[in-house]
Amino acid sequence: MTAPLRDMTPAERARSTSFYEASARTRLELLLDAGSLIEFIGPEQREVSPHLRIFDLPEQFDDGIIVGHGRLDGSPAFVAAQEGRFMGGAFGEVHGAKLTGLLRAAREIGTIPVLILFDTGGVRLQEANAGELAIAEIMRAVMEARAAGVKVIGLVGGRSGCYGGGGLIAGCCSALAVSEFGRIAVSGPEVIETNRGVEEFDSRDRALVWRTMGGKHRRLLGAADLFADDSVQDFREAALELIGLVGPFGLDGLKAEQERLADRLRRFGACLDAVEIWTISGIAHAETIPELPTDQFIALADRIGRTSRDAR
Repeated sequence: MTAPLRDMTPAERARSTSFYEASARTRLELLLDAGSLIEFIGPEQREVSPHLRIFDLPEQFDDGIIVGHGRLDGSPAFVAAQEGRFMGGAFGEVHGAKLTGLLRAAREIGTIPVLILFDTGGVRLQEANAGELAIAEIMRAVMEARAAGVKVIGLVGGRSGCYGGGGLIAGCCSALAVSEFGRIAVSGPEVIETNRGVEEFDSRDRALVWRTMGGKHRRLLGAADLFADDSVQDFREAALELIGLVGPFGLDGLKAEQERLADRLRRFGACLDAVEIWTISGIAHAETIPELPTDQFIALADRIGRTSRDAR
């Protein structure tokens, strides 16, 4: 029988809490050392979007993102967590400014890592221009922070995935950890279908969506560096591991990353399905990948050894 939450230690709570199901605030509280989270620009400051009221849309006092700092296994860390349950975690002006400010603060200090818990469908249509500008500012802030020696770690496993501008920002991070739920793409399934037709991509085919954009495929491609199970504790352990593994950022790493991406395009550019890519990669019985338990998949991914960490 599972013990009541009030009787659990923080580690036990983190182990028993689904990252996918949890709110952004719960994820941060359990990811960090107990009681260490200090929030910047919290709900009590009422920094809401100036645009949503115009469209008679509900506001949220933290504008769908929590930023702050705390301790991770005793060491300081800056953190940001998007709330996928508010407007799909979409970026707007205030939402984006909070993340940009956090990254700039990390850049000035230069030694404290940043953890970004992505959970977003992209940019809010109601704040399109402001949202797009926010994405550009965040990407610049990520790269400036990394150039200053900051390790920027992305964690992807929320309900809304990591789409649109979120996918672009994730690609700028020092390293990424994903769960099976961690879908990453610039364009979501419905967007592709709307613009290219159902023949190009059937958004109702959930198996197709998951094997094309899901965490297992991203890990096997090298677009993510670690694969985690769904608990908050698994993501905590992945974050600690990546902070320890990420190397220095520089021109040589960027060139290596470019070569890796060019090779990926050469090898897999003509493939029509993820299963083809897995087969070309030398994976036997590639069609069984979606059903593999986490421990077996991690062993397979480690054996394939495709990672972008060294390049980044």
